[in-house]
Amino acid sequence: MRPKLFKASNFVDEDITTEQVRPDWLIDLDWFQQNNRSFSALAQSCLCPKCRERLTGEISAADLLSTIKDCCSKEPGFITGGLPILESIFRLFLANGNQPLNLEELGKQLSQWRGGDTYRTSAEILSRLLQRDQYYGIRQVQTNT
Repeated sequence: MRPKLFKASNFVDEDITTEQVRPDWLIDLDWFQQNNRSFSALAQSCLCPKCRERLTGEISAADLLSTIKDCCSKEPGFITGGLPILESIFRLFLANGNQPLNLEELGKQLSQWRGGDTYRTSAEILSRLLQRDQYYGIRQVQTNT
């Protein structure tokens, strides 16, 4: 039996789109409330000494994010290779104002902050760590690219 040959006329023209859905990650502030956790307490532990003195009482999440982005993240040692990876990721999102990042960009920025650590900041390792996070509230959001 002979194989069937296809002619170009047998194929239907299809719209081929290069748009893919890829997960980005960020700190999900709602996750903290849903899990009876405090974003404020966790974020306040990342304040520099100057901001810790200046900010007292109840501080909104928006104020914490802007203060850490504009001041505390600029301090030496805000993110170092000595911190656990998930803590570093949490601090990176605080430093960027909680803007979503994909795994590749997250890994690239973490590697820079952590002094060239490329092994523990690979997309594969970050994906495993983030999927299992139950402490920092870092969750996936779907974005189109």
